[in-house]
Amino acid sequence: MTSAEQKPPLPPFTMETAVLKTRMAEDAWNSQDPDKVKMAYTPDSVWRNRSTFLKGRDEIREFLKDKWEREQEYRLIKEVWAYTGNKIAVRFAYEFHNDQGEWFRAYGNENWEFNEHGLMAFRHASINDVPIDKSERKFFWPKGRRPDDHPSLSELGL
Repeated sequence: MTSAEQKPPLPPFTMETAVLKTRMAEDAWNSQDPDKVKMAYTPDSVWRNRSTFLKGRDEIREFLKDKWEREQEYRLIKEVWAYTGNKIAVRFAYEFHNDQGEWFRAYGNENWEFNEHGLMAFRHASINDVPIDKSERKFFWPKGRRPDDHPSLSELGL
């Protein structure tokens, strides 16, 4: 394995490194670049995303490409829920609209397991979409990384 295939911070995680790993994942997903995002996962990573089951970077890439074509103006916030050893549990919310201009806020939980190189080997995600009015949106930054001074999920009461 090359150094390019390592994704610090590496397990075992502390609260500080779990928070950093979570923010790095949030930043990558907010980039909406499936080629970038897929590289945080092992080549044979196993996913459950809602009722979709995926294996490997190629399937992850195609899934994310399709996701971000459907979910327009996607903005995501993640927050550490718990961590131990090589595992991190997060809660998250994201906002998006569909082709018809209908807005949603998705709420979810993810369980992550990493290999010794800091690549995610398993991702289990449970997600619920809630229709919202455009006036109920809370995530208002330009596409890309959430600004450091933007409120967290807890600060937003989500």
